[in-house]
Amino acid sequence: MSDWPKETKYLGKSAPRLDGPAKVTGAAKYAYDMQPTGWLWGAILRSKWAAAKITSINLDKAKAAPGIKAAVLAREGERQVRYYGEELAALAGTSKEAVEDALRLIEVQASPLPFVVKEMDATKPDAPKIFADGQNVGEAQVRENGNVAEGFANSAAIVENTFETQVQLHHPLETHGNTVAFTPEEITVWASTQGVFSVRDGIADNMGVPQSQVRVICDYMGGGFGSKLGPGLEGAIATRLSQAAGAPVKLMLTRLDEALAVGNRPSTFQKVKLGAAADGTLLAYEMDSFGCPGFAAGGATAAGGSGATFPAPYIYKVPNTRVKQASVAINAGSSRAFRAPGHPTASFGMEAMMDDLAVKLGIDPVELRIKNDPLEIRRKEYEIGREKFGWKEKYKKPGSSAGVVKTGVGCGGATWGGGGRGTQAEVQINRDGNVEVRCGTQDIGTGARTVVALVAAEVLGLAPDKITVRIGDTRFPPSGGSGGSTTTASVSPAIFDACTNALTELQKVSAMPDARGANWSEACKKIGMNPLVVQGKWREGLSASGAGGVQFAEVDVDTETGFIAIRRIVAIHDCGLIVNKLTCESQINGGVIQGIGYALYEARVMDRATGVVLNPNFETYKLPNGADVPPIEIVLLDMPERGVIGIGEPCHIPTAAAIANAVANALGVRITSLPITPDKVLGALGKVPPAARSLSDSQVLHEAFALVRSLPATTVEEFMA
Repeated sequence: MSDWPKETKYLGKSAPRLDGPAKVTGAAKYAYDMQPTGWLWGAILRSKWAAAKITSINLDKAKAAPGIKAAVLAREGERQVRYYGEELAALAGTSKEAVEDALRLIEVQASPLPFVVKEMDATKPDAPKIFADGQNVGEAQVRENGNVAEGFANSAAIVENTFETQVQLHHPLETHGNTVAFTPEEITVWASTQGVFSVRDGIADNMGVPQSQVRVICDYMGGGFGSKLGPGLEGAIATRLSQAAGAPVKLMLTRLDEALAVGNRPSTFQKVKLGAAADGTLLAYEMDSFGCPGFAAGGATAAGGSGATFPAPYIYKVPNTRVKQASVAINAGSSRAFRAPGHPTASFGMEAMMDDLAVKLGIDPVELRIKNDPLEIRRKEYEIGREKFGWKEKYKKPGSSAGVVKTGVGCGGATWGGGGRGTQAEVQINRDGNVEVRCGTQDIGTGARTVVALVAAEVLGLAPDKITVRIGDTRFPPSGGSGGSTTTASVSPAIFDACTNALTELQKVSAMPDARGANWSEACKKIGMNPLVVQGKWREGLSASGAGGVQFAEVDVDTETGFIAIRRIVAIHDCGLIVNKLTCESQINGGVIQGIGYALYEARVMDRATGVVLNPNFETYKLPNGADVPPIEIVLLDMPERGVIGIGEPCHIPTAAAIANAVANALGVRITSLPITPDKVLGALGKVPPAARSLSDSQVLHEAFALVRSLPATTVEEFMA
């Protein structure tokens, strides 16, 4: 493609979303809104056992119930469930009420089995085994560089600690699901998805039909953070129900279903040691960790999960390192990719160690980071951030804040790929001057439709609202899934290429060297009877640009109640060429807010006795609300020479680390587990009796690591030697 223009009219400015009016007026149609003629309601029967051997599932009574048109088993031949809420069977009927009533008529005979839903319990030698191979703890991955023993021997200061992060649930506003119309000629799927082509491929594979026989449409969707990249089992079930019923089926999951079976960010446990020279130069890093991806198919060895293992040491240059990572399986739903999988986890532990090391050495924490950060852009961001934040004036000795309500500050950094992947686009210019741009990407709520219009408008010299954008359909040119912060970075250059090619063709057809602006209508009149249709593309494969980000946080901590109030967040991020400043800032706001939830509120709670998720809805699973969100000050590093960079994930990574460091700075005590809830604050201050403290206390973690070491040598000898 040609180089991006140096002078721009639309790119880099703030433009409202073109689809905003459709959303706020209800004109936008989501998968949940689809009502094809004769559609039926679908629902899934889930296991009430955390582990069981299924001896029989009888659908006869349910099939005979009023209004029921189809019944299928969730998995043919599967006769064992490994977590509460696992899919057993599904029905389709004429109403939601009819289906819910009939689900109760399905007869399931099962022999309950022992189960384990707590990570620490699963590491014990006598724990129930989730897999046939008898191992809950997977084989460790070991990475070594340099001489760790020598590095620590040469260190003037060494810090050690153990950290825990929780299971975080996705909970998009629109639940997972699809409306499916099966016919022998074509399967049409209206999906809530981050990837229309991956859903197409998955459905085609499940049904044994050519991909060309499956059409997937996603005009609008209500959010996705990594778990909606494929059809999911619910998509396969909806398709089979539609086939069996001979009618379209809408199967949208409930909020309870979301908490049980569509993935999560896995919990992790990290034992970390970091050493540095007297001047702050990092010399050695060692980490033992395990993550818990829940029940993951393939046995514990293959249960790494999306984020159960993570990059370490995170972002900083350390010459001598030794990292051991493994996974622990439990009877719970599997993890899936979740906004920057592994990175918020890695950032939390590493940034805590950097702050504690800075205190031990008597070095300013920001200076320590700048000294050891290999990325020039991020070093620049730290310098910009500390000036805007007022770091030198605000940073005090940990615990020195006076009064009952103590104030503290903290910071943290992030890295992410940020590049795009192969995408194709098509531009149609009609004789009347109207332009239609088509691309198979989907807008998961980030403003992709507006991005397409802005890029096309910039190239063609038209107003963005004069561009008709068609996306979210597998009949359009192919594009990758919206994951890894790749959508804008993939689609923008493909649209730019297609529009540049189209403009060149228009100039040839019209014999006008400049067909833009005032000349547009005259040039288009010379197109002829058939519209001008031109393709463009962005290169195949993933192109990683490397996006750096830094955030600063200021908090108030009430030492009587344990309550934490965030006063301010400053977020500085590398954005490359900014396409739409407004939606770029919106992405950063959203990432920070989700990071606040990860730091202070969100955690799945499992019942040890029943295997049930105890907080499966928005009443009991705490998400940040308006009152929890502080002023968020955003600094965008606009560097057009770097091309378009995705920002959706890097802006989420350092938030929890910065907040945790600010809390430690306020209290003078390090809280080592997320979320940082009031009981943990009071426990750290010695205001809660030990018996009442959270089971995430560091002593419990040390005991868990000892238990892991005690497992048979065949499972963990290389993990915890």
